[in-house]
Amino acid sequence: MTTMQDQHDNDPWAEIRPYHDDEVPEVLERLARDPELLDALTRFRLPRLARWMPRLSRAIASAAVRREVRGVTSIRGFQDRIASYMQRMIRNSTTDFRVDGLERLEPDTAYLFIGNHRDISLDPAFVNYALYLADRNTVRIAIGDNLLQKPYVTDLMRLNKSFIVPRSARGKRAMLAAYQKLSAYIRHSITGDNHSIWMAQREGRAKDGIDGTDPAIVKMLSMARRSEDRDAGIGEAIAELRVVPVSISYEYDPCDVQKARELHAVHTSGGYDKSEFEDIRSIVAGITGQKGRVHLRFGTPLSADFDSPEAVAAEIDRQVLGGYHLFPSHYLALEALGDAPELLDLSEVTDADRARFQARLAEVPAELRDWWLAQYANPVRHVRGRI
Repeated sequence: MTTMQDQHDNDPWAEIRPYHDDEVPEVLERLARDPELLDALTRFRLPRLARWMPRLSRAIASAAVRREVRGVTSIRGFQDRIASYMQRMIRNSTTDFRVDGLERLEPDTAYLFIGNHRDISLDPAFVNYALYLADRNTVRIAIGDNLLQKPYVTDLMRLNKSFIVPRSARGKRAMLAAYQKLSAYIRHSITGDNHSIWMAQREGRAKDGIDGTDPAIVKMLSMARRSEDRDAGIGEAIAELRVVPVSISYEYDPCDVQKARELHAVHTSGGYDKSEFEDIRSIVAGITGQKGRVHLRFGTPLSADFDSPEAVAAEIDRQVLGGYHLFPSHYLALEALGDAPELLDLSEVTDADRARFQARLAEVPAELRDWWLAQYANPVRHVRGRI
């Protein structure tokens, strides 16, 4: 019998890639015994029992985990279970979910989807759900190793087809080697496995509502092709990956107050220190919080007609901004700030939209309101060419 260790010895991407089907049973069994996962589940679902009878609460949680994944022997089976939760989340926390542009992409062709980044887990989750509904294969998801602070989180993410982006490597040589491996894995996934990928256009969420592609990511993506063929241009390397820009727009961001608090802290004191597991709490808040309407738009694949990473980044930005849907919340925030009345379009704003916006704004602490409003107003400015 082949063990995970044997596979790791023969697999250059074993440490960063998603799990394979034959690894699923071992990982699920490990999760069902993981004390930190079981404690986290019991604190959430059985807080009193967890406090007074921790061993019993862990046993109950372990049995619940085993029951939830009974019969799951593949990544597809695991994602089928997730899909039912995704449907429930969308039903409970959104009022509408719309998808444009997917019909223009070949159903059996792998693409590298590069999207704007507003929510840690939901941006790729909505892409996956759109693909799932269209009966297309879901994506492999790029996730920074800074989010993988617990072994059970790593296991859960890799079961959901996430692969690891190195952000904690120290030293230039270590970072270069890590990014070369990452570039090779992404290229292999697209051109070898014919398996699509989603990744964010830059590191970290756009907390101020201003989306932009980091040319360094484009450079990383081209590394594998250009190390194999020194004469390959940047455009050729990018065209091979079939890069498709993706825009996601939320009417409301469940993490908007937290983002405003971080922006305010950076502005007033020069920095912001995240609390332990703050990213995990942001993931939970994003999933459970009210989002209103959500719009997802797939762009068109990039050609080879680019001669620099900056030119590629500019085209991704053009498509992301061109596909970004502006909701009433964006215009109402701009109106509240009062500094660009000529950009306002209130033609589709209803009394209900205004009442909902005012109710959410009223819950924002006074010192954070300008930062909160800017998150929603900045996309209007950006789409209209003012940023």
